[in-house]
Amino acid sequence: MKKTSFLLLALTGLLLLVSCRDSETYAEKKKRERAVINQYIADKKVNVISEEQFLSQDTTTDLSKNQFVLFNSSGVYMQIVRRGTGKVLGPNETATVLLKYTEVNMMTDSVISSNNIMRYSALVDVMKVKMISGSPFAQFESGVFMSTYRTPKVPNGLLAPLTYIRLGKLSAEGVAKVRLIVPSAQGTAVASGAVYPCLYELTYQRGR
Repeated sequence: MKKTSFLLLALTGLLLLVSCRDSETYAEKKKRERAVINQYIADKKVNVISEEQFLSQDTTTDLSKNQFVLFNSSGVYMQIVRRGTGKVLGPNETATVLLKYTEVNMMTDSVISSNNIMRYSALVDVMKVKMISGSPFAQFESGVFMSTYRTPKVPNGLLAPLTYIRLGKLSAEGVAKVRLIVPSAQGTAVASGAVYPCLYELTYQRGR
């Protein structure tokens, strides 16, 4: 009888916990998301720099200091690992961009999707980018990301680097590579709905 009562009590507690999580307000979810990002920054000893400092460093981040620039308007953090060997897209230029990426849910520290794993390692995601007055707009044309989320929409957070990196063909020096911390509001529709941030590692290469 005692064992049965304990199991019922445990089940009741679990149901209450799930119920509380389901009734969590949007503000509470955003607060939890902010806490996860802050914990990552602390654990990885990320050196957050301002946009002003980023610009003063010729739009680069110092890897030896583990710098990430924070874009205040979007909440996106960016670390430029390699700027690339091509040129920055012009203010009204259109380009085909080849993307390799890994997307990690920072709440669960688990990979959501990637075209870097063995099954997809030979594939690249293709997106068409158009700069309009210096701001990037893009849609996927093919690839794992579009198949995973069933939409050609490119999350705004993934467009942030395109104003600063040099898009070029594959070369010995390597193509442009960045790391991003993307809050839910700048991520996929799924991330936005569930309110979780994602960590991305991406390379950008000019296509045809």
